[in-house]
Amino acid sequence: MQKRLFSPVTFIFMLVFGIIGFVSPAAAQSAAGDLPVSAGDTAFIMISAALVLFMTVGLAFFYGGLVRRKNVLSILMQCFFAMGILSLQWIFFGYSLAFGPDVGGFIGNLDWIGLKGVGITPSPVYASTVPHLGFMIFQGMFAVITPALIIGAFAERMKFSAYVIFILLWVTFVYEPVCHWVWGGGFLAAAGTMDFAGGIVVHITAGIAGLVCAIMLGKRAGYPERGFLPHNLPFAVLGAGILWFGWFGFNAGSALAANGTAVVAFVATNTAAASAAVVWACLEWVSNGRRPTMLGTITGSIAGLAAVTPAAGFVGPVSAALIGMISSIICFIFVTKLKPALGYDDSLDVFGVHGVGGIFGSIAVGLFACLAVNAGGANGLFFGSATQLVIQLKAVAITIVYSVIVTSVILKGIDIVVGLRVDRKEESFGIDLTQHHERGYTLFD
Repeated sequence: MQKRLFSPVTFIFMLVFGIIGFVSPAAAQSAAGDLPVSAGDTAFIMISAALVLFMTVGLAFFYGGLVRRKNVLSILMQCFFAMGILSLQWIFFGYSLAFGPDVGGFIGNLDWIGLKGVGITPSPVYASTVPHLGFMIFQGMFAVITPALIIGAFAERMKFSAYVIFILLWVTFVYEPVCHWVWGGGFLAAAGTMDFAGGIVVHITAGIAGLVCAIMLGKRAGYPERGFLPHNLPFAVLGAGILWFGWFGFNAGSALAANGTAVVAFVATNTAAASAAVVWACLEWVSNGRRPTMLGTITGSIAGLAAVTPAAGFVGPVSAALIGMISSIICFIFVTKLKPALGYDDSLDVFGVHGVGGIFGSIAVGLFACLAVNAGGANGLFFGSATQLVIQLKAVAITIVYSVIVTSVILKGIDIVVGLRVDRKEESFGIDLTQHHERGYTLFD
């Protein structure tokens, strides 16, 4: 019998729209005073925000091309719905939790609920040359794509109702607290943690959550005995290309200004992706007599992008190339060797690519990062410090434990209330038809 105590629509209204009664109209200006606005920096942040949102579209095509034909629309729906519901959550209260005035180093308070006091005057704390609203919407695009990354771990088997509740709870209780710890003035920031564009905040939280989802939902029917080949690999290649393109906004935009740091991050991003893609293809070429594949090449590029993200603004091109190469090797081993050996069904390798890549990249900050890279020395190979390495290791460990515990609790609660997984009959027919009553293709007589 299907477990269902209340409608997910009711839940959405309770959690999101129900708070409007407590929100006073947003102030037109912040309390920052008269900080000057840079037109160039503002334009750069707006373009970067659009690129990050475009990444979620790329993710939809990337994941959508990799699943079976009968489930492609479910992936597209989940990604696009995340763009809608999480944008609203971020405006109503998510931004205040992540970046609002600090409460005990753990979370932001609700002073900025409904964007009260967040206006066109720059914040003295965040991105002081662009309107506070500009910084808010740029960070909002990160809050959209991070939970969307997890979709690949439970692809083809989660109920849409469970998915909606999951992403709302997960972004509220996992993403936004960790975001505050690292970027919002929380305790990890105070400890000296370095995460330029989201290795800890984005890729570790999502990657670890993906592993928890894969384990708690169980394997797809027929896995691993039956092969699950991509239904449309060109779709996946298109999505990977959009992700690579959009990642320049993700990483370079995290400089929060059109300056030299943004250029360093841009170059590092492209270099790591390029080296990781080439290495993954070569690993396929030489392992067990296989040939290099398109799927492996795009997977390698995403692994390199995930790994360089936390270090992008702190490393030169040579260091970025090494990060890409090493991350490709490590992720290749996890995806092709350890996942089959351990037997979990991470459908589209969210943990093996984003989780493992993010963990390595966050640790690599302590090995390669050098702040002097932003002072004209961007062409050499730099090494970090033992002190920074210890700081990074602690931050990685704390984030992993937190994501495991809270994600597990959220999933268990949802399973009790509405049930997590479609039944086997629905899974057999495909969740495009059974969850959304439509197909991504036309049936001909």
